[in-house]
Amino acid sequence: MNTTSLPLILSPAVRDALDKKQAVVALESTIITHGMPWPDNVNTARLVEDAVRAEGAVPATIAIIEGKIHVGLDDKTLEWLGTAKDVMKVSRADLAFALSAGRHGSTTVAATMICAHLAGISVFATGGIGGVHRGVEETMDISADLTEFARTPVAVVCAGAKALLDLRRTLEFLETQGVPVVGYKTSDFPAFWSRSSGLPVPLRADSAADIAAMISMRRTLRLEGGVVVANPVPEQDEIPQAEIEALITRAVGEALEAGISGKAVTPYLLSRMLELTDGRSLRTNVALVLSNARLAAQIARALA
Repeated sequence: MNTTSLPLILSPAVRDALDKKQAVVALESTIITHGMPWPDNVNTARLVEDAVRAEGAVPATIAIIEGKIHVGLDDKTLEWLGTAKDVMKVSRADLAFALSAGRHGSTTVAATMICAHLAGISVFATGGIGGVHRGVEETMDISADLTEFARTPVAVVCAGAKALLDLRRTLEFLETQGVPVVGYKTSDFPAFWSRSSGLPVPLRADSAADIAAMISMRRTLRLEGGVVVANPVPEQDEIPQAEIEALITRAVGEALEAGISGKAVTPYLLSRMLELTDGRSLRTNVALVLSNARLAAQIARALA
């Protein structure tokens, strides 16, 4: 892809890897600005990049800085982003605005997919994807992540959808959009902090090579959109669904009572869950992101 006319800045390491057709893994920046408190956010970002490198791939953390898409951040920029103020939470709807207005922005799953595709990166690791929110009958709150999967050919490795969501409706929405949801070594759809949501995952693959083969076949068939790879949190790090569900229900109810909506919902709920679990949710969050980064790197290597 010719990127010379795009507001796109590739780090030297990312550019070199792409030129040599080596494995590259995209990483989002919303987890740094809106997903975790400082300094855990920056420390986790560094650990995730190291996990990708340890599996033989190049990490490409993506963020909007002064109206430019930066693909691959140096350590100084990661540190700055961890405490930066007035950083937009950017999705498909406001990506062009953030760029044209010269703003700073952290990229959600949807925006990271768009930017990764523009850069020529086909695998992306995140924590949990967005989805259909609880109470959607009243709010119509459905994450733009779900429609992005049907549009943009990037494979997203995640620990399922965030457990704060309506997971049954999220899976139904993905099926309607024709998005493959593949469980990695599992037949159960994971629920972020928990290894199982109690819902079956539509497809299953037991190796990174099998997932890469499916992605390659989709390219051969010229099928649009990406793939959701659902990778359960490591067993020793999970918070079982039966244990955490009551806390989720409480946090969601508090958000509704406070009138919190739109992009503010997920950061509020993650912060509240951190309080309600005495920090345990953060430790699980870090573990699952690292696990996803390792698997994404293995898939990227198989594709390369």
